[in-house]
Amino acid sequence: MIDFTSRIGRRALLAGATALTLVATSGAVLAADKVKVAAIFTLPVEQQWISRIHMALNTAAERGDIEYVFSENVSNTDYERVMREYAEAGHQLIVGEVFGLERAARKVAADYPETGFLMGSSFGPEAPNFSAFDNYIHEPSYLTGMIAGAATESNVIGMVGGYAIPEVNRLMNAFMEGAREVNPEVKFLVNFIDSWYDPPKAKESAFAMMDAGADVMYAERFGVSDAAVERGVKAIGNVIDTSADYPETILASAIWHMEATIDTAIAKVADGSYEAADYGIYSYMEHDGGSITVDEALVPAEVLEAVKAKEAEILSGAFTVEVNDEAPVSDM
Repeated sequence: MIDFTSRIGRRALLAGATALTLVATSGAVLAADKVKVAAIFTLPVEQQWISRIHMALNTAAERGDIEYVFSENVSNTDYERVMREYAEAGHQLIVGEVFGLERAARKVAADYPETGFLMGSSFGPEAPNFSAFDNYIHEPSYLTGMIAGAATESNVIGMVGGYAIPEVNRLMNAFMEGAREVNPEVKFLVNFIDSWYDPPKAKESAFAMMDAGADVMYAERFGVSDAAVERGVKAIGNVIDTSADYPETILASAIWHMEATIDTAIAKVADGSYEAADYGIYSYMEHDGGSITVDEALVPAEVLEAVKAKEAEILSGAFTVEVNDEAPVSDM
């Protein structure tokens, strides 16, 4: 398994640099008083999207930069109450995702202007203290699309997503464009299961696509890779690396890294400069917010070289992967 630009090492250096910056900017105050951070999640921390945020916060806690507490499986109806409880308890930064409850979350932020709020959101920041982030990993998704387009023999790729919302759509559209770059003949079957976690339903949808000719699957949801294993077809992972769980099945995965987003917010809270901002950029590859892992045993060398060359173009600015938030559709 390879990670093309050795991002683990680069992220370690970034983390160390961030820690040094924190000490330099806040001096003895930070050493004595860690930033108090609370996170609120509507799903279990094991869920793929949530797990990336939780991982970055735990990393910061292990470095000694923050005191970290969290609540998981918080319903939309309870979310506002939990936000207020953490704010009242004196937490300086509150992290979470507010899809479906934007109005309530922003109202809470307005009521606590001295508290920093960093929330996954389809909308922008709101002064003075509500910052937004999102999973902008469309760039590595494009690269995994190139691998899928080269791998398919039937020229049919199946794609199973959760909901047709911008956060999902942009990744699927980028993936499709990457596949078309290397294989103009490729067609797509697209379906959304209208659930963030329903592996049986995702698996059933994947089987239907395989019955229609798909020999590579885009696994935006859990369950798709299980179907791929059973049918002996290949799959592309999303957000996290599940190749160890599905050996000889996962060709590549677009990985989301939240460390740059979290570390930047913590540093700003620590030095008193936190304000409403769009943190989406920190999910881009140039900030180590996204990367691609590839099972080189399953992908031909010439395809790997093409992907590495395209990644270099993305990082240099010579090539831009467009952000397309429109819902993708089947073309066959």
